[in-house]
Parts: sequence; C-alpha cells; structure tokens
Amino acid sequence: ADTSLERTGSGLGIGLKLVKNLVELHGGTVEASSAGLGQGSEFVVRLPAITDFQELPRSAKVTPASKASVAGRRILVVDDNLDSAESMSLMLEISGHDVRTAHDGVAAVETASSFRPEIVLLDIGLPKLNGYEAARKIRSEDWGKSMYLMALTGWGQDKDRQRSKEAGFDCHLVKPIDPVELMKRLADVE
Repeated sequence: ADTSLERTGSGLGIGLKLVKNLVELHGGTVEASSAGLGQGSEFVVRLPAITDFQELPRSAKVTPASKASVAGRRILVVDDNLDSAESMSLMLEISGHDVRTAHDGVAAVETASSFRPEIVLLDIGLPKLNGYEAARKIRSEDWGKSMYLMALTGWGQDKDRQRSKEAGFDCHLVKPIDPVELMKRLADVE
C-alpha cells in the first residue's frame, strides 16, 4: 500500500465540486479554462457583491441562542486522502464551523479525545486503525458516547452500512459526498 504523503493525481475530484457548490450556494459561478494538457488550468470564481449592506445597530448583540443553528459546530474531519480532508475542512470552516483534521485512525481517536468535537466525519479505509475500529474506540470512552459519528466512505453496500451501524456510527454516507446534502445532514444533527 502507498503510505507516502505525496500522492500526485490521487485526488477524488471532489475539491472542485465542493468549490462549485459552495460558490453556487452564495449565488456565484465558477469558470474553468485550459490551454491544453500540461498547460495548467485557470479557474475564475465570481461572487455577487453586497450592494445594500446595512450595519447592525450597536445595541444589537448576537446571543448564543442565535448562533446555535447549523454554524459553529465543532467538527473533526478524518480522511487519509489529504486533498479530500482539506477540501471538506475548508468548506466547513467557510460555513462557520470549528474544524480539525486527522489522517489516520489513531490520530482520529487522539484528536477526538483532545478536541471533543460534536460531530466526527470519519472515513472507513484509514491506515493504522480503520474507521470502524476508530469509531469503536471513540464510543468506548465516556467523552465519545454523545459524539455524532458519520461514516464517509466509498463503500455503500448494505453490509457496509450494517457494519458502520454495528461499529457505532450514527450515519453512513457514500463518497463523493454532495456538499449540499452534507450541510443538510449536519443541520439535522441535534
């Protein structure tokens, strides 16, 4: 197995899809162009400008209750594909979440222990400790019993979903994940 951190061309192709969906969520567009193979690519992101910006009165305060919606969750993203983990992390941070990343099962458990996220997005096919084992270890700790564990994996058979449930996952999503669907799922987590 390739365990190096240098993985040229091994991305899942979801980074640009994440960018496109995020930009479209904000009413913008993404354009791509290339002079050909080996010539690089240019990506242009266009977002609408705010034309009628009104500042809140100084007396207006943001209360914890008004921030408790979807944004502001503590989320741990675990994926051994660095591009995938960083793209997902960036999307979640842009949406207002406090995000940490880990890239193997052992680091997932350690980071969950120290960071104490509300939600863990956990790949299954991880080095050192697979996602099922990491989920079991997290669930075995007092601090991990109430965390919401989402399996994010390329494995989508019924037996895979059942195995996720048995390992302690609350949800099983198959890659590539649609960012809009993920945001909806995150909003549904209590």
